[in-house]
Amino acid sequence: MNTLCQFSEKERHYFAYQARQDFLRQQGTILFEKDEALEREQAALAKLDAVSSERDAIAAERDAASAEIEKLKSLLAEKNLKIPI
Repeated sequence: MNTLCQFSEKERHYFAYQARQDFLRQQGTILFEKDEALEREQAALAKLDAVSSERDAIAAERDAASAEIEKLKSLLAEKNLKIPI
């Protein structure tokens, strides 16, 4: 009977050990997935910033082009007024 109790005790210790190992593996997987999600989020934010910067640059170029067009229109209007008819 004593031998059976020893086997039973060892089996209980083994199962407790396996449960701890399973828990640690699960926690490792959770942390790994969390880190991956964070990296994807940071990459998405960086891409969003790049797109936003590009949009701002395009808007600035458009505004500069509009100002240049207005300047050229006014110069053309001045020249048309100075030409004798």
